[in-house]
Formats: sequence, C-alpha cells, structure tokens
Amino acid sequence: MSISAIEKRRRKMAQTGFVYLGMSLFCALFGAVYEGFSHGVYSCFMIYAFGFPLAGGVLPFFALAFSNRRPPGRAALNLYHSGIAAMTVGSLFKGALEIYGTTNRLVAVYWMVGGLLWGCALFFYLIGSAAKPAKATER
Repeated sequence: MSISAIEKRRRKMAQTGFVYLGMSLFCALFGAVYEGFSHGVYSCFMIYAFGFPLAGGVLPFFALAFSNRRPPGRAALNLYHSGIAAMTVGSLFKGALEIYGTTNRLVAVYWMVGGLLWGCALFFYLIGSAAKPAKATER
C-alpha cells in the first residue's frame, strides 16, 4: 500500500473524528438550550447526551487516525455510526421524557438496538481484520 493511500485513510479517520466533535458540540448546545427552557427541571440523560458521540466517535476515530491500525470496513463503519446515533437519540429522547415528567418503557429499545449495532460492528471489524492480513509492500 502506498504512502498516499495510508495518508488518505488517516485523513478520512481524522475527518470523521471532527464530524463527531461537531455532533458532540451540537448535542451539548441542544441539551443546554432545552434545559434552559425547561423551568428548572433537568435530566442527566439530556445533559450527558454529548458523551456518546464524544467517547464513541471522537476518541476512537482520532486514535485510528494517529495509529497504524487498519481502519474498519464500510459495513463495520455503517453499523458503528448507526449504533452511536441510536444511543445518542435514545439519550436525548429519554431526557426529554424525564423533563416532561413522564416515562416510556420503549426507550429501552434504543439502548438494546444501539448495543446490538455496536456488537455487530465489532464483529465485522474483527472478522474483516482477521480475513485480510496486512500485505507486504512490494519493491
């Protein structure tokens, strides 16, 4: 694999990390504004909803950008992004319900689906990295 292809992959992982950083900032701002209009009622799920894209998106993708590890394949990435989205939306939804003063047992579906998607992404990443060993460079 050429140096330019490696640099392109690293740049793509760093770009994805910056997108997740923007999503984290948006979730933090959204939570702050939502709670500002909630008349003193707050929810930990709303306050800390930014943590899913921060810990699940920014940190791993910056780690991949600055390491020599093989980036995940397209299927693993899509499942991983969907898992982060499900967990973030589930946290925001549960926070909105708590601020409103009600509950819904179907909120647990967000956590189960998000965890399942993360597990499938990890499975595809491990299968993909085991099936495709790193190629030796030819001269």
